[in-house]
Amino acid sequence: MTVVVKIGSSTLTSERGTFRLNPVAGLVAEICDLHAQGHRLLLVSSGAVSSGMGVLRFKQRPTEVVDLQAAAAVGQGRLFHIYTELFSHENVVTAQVLLTAFDVAARTQYLNARNTLKRLLDWRVVPIINENDTTATDELCFGDNDALAAQVALLVKADLLVLLTDTDGLYTADPREDPQARLITRVEDLSRLECVHIGATGALGSGGMGSKVNSARIATSGGVETIIARGTYPGVLQACVAGEEVGTRFAPRPLGLPDYKLWLLYGKPAQGRVIVDAGAVKALRGRGSLLPVGVIGVEGDFAAGDAVMIVDEDGVDLAKGLVSYARKDLDRVKGLHSSRVAELLPEAAPEVVHRDHMVLVC
Repeated sequence: MTVVVKIGSSTLTSERGTFRLNPVAGLVAEICDLHAQGHRLLLVSSGAVSSGMGVLRFKQRPTEVVDLQAAAAVGQGRLFHIYTELFSHENVVTAQVLLTAFDVAARTQYLNARNTLKRLLDWRVVPIINENDTTATDELCFGDNDALAAQVALLVKADLLVLLTDTDGLYTADPREDPQARLITRVEDLSRLECVHIGATGALGSGGMGSKVNSARIATSGGVETIIARGTYPGVLQACVAGEEVGTRFAPRPLGLPDYKLWLLYGKPAQGRVIVDAGAVKALRGRGSLLPVGVIGVEGDFAAGDAVMIVDEDGVDLAKGLVSYARKDLDRVKGLHSSRVAELLPEAAPEVVHRDHMVLVC
């Protein structure tokens, strides 16, 4: 079994940014036990920023990007050193892998990352993965390691993703305020989640329960079972792998998409929107390509090859795809028939978005 384990900042460090060595050592021991049983383990770890905060004596997580980057630069080496020492006691070899949003969004980088991770697993090495927080401005502004863990799970075709946090899982309400709140132990259909407690982001981390649910949505769509559980629960990883009732377990809901389209759907950020008419909506739902004649509006600043969302006249998302036109060129030819497009832009592709580079979302 291939298992991706994500450890959050709240599990790794105290509110002062000091390491919680006991729970971290316990989780590393569990990972080593699973490794010895023949499972393939990847660890996605938060904690670079929070570890730096501890050394620098910060009381709150910085908000300025440059401060986050500098704190990560202080904490990253310290974090990996501790992991290396803990794993070495069990004679397990580790590798440090730093990824950014660009490594996921650029197809070549994505495939290179996949090949590297697969080779490390073949060598029985445990990759320890983190965002490259020192340079990854996009990730530090809006990303988090929950999303990174989901992307890694898709990247290596994992069987299980375990998101460890400081709560028992997903609740119907805040258990600290509502005595009637109950733990949701299993989610079969994410679209049916109604009244759940999402909660706020902690002082040290950048995620929260909302990001974990979204990560479960991403991973399960690729067939990866996902569990949100408390990182300090004794034997939590063994229980997750054994299928025991622990935390909140999200059932796989594979969309049946090839790897390329899963990457397009979740790994490539949309840079704009293309608004289409009713005829184009019908063509898209019939698995056709998007032609200039069906385009009635363009939003955003994108280049040819960027990802865009295709929406109907009411703004409802229909599909996501790689656009063949830059924004300025598409503005020129929107609504025009192919013969006229060929006159204006002789070298342009006939399709705005080809069906082979598109995935329907509605």
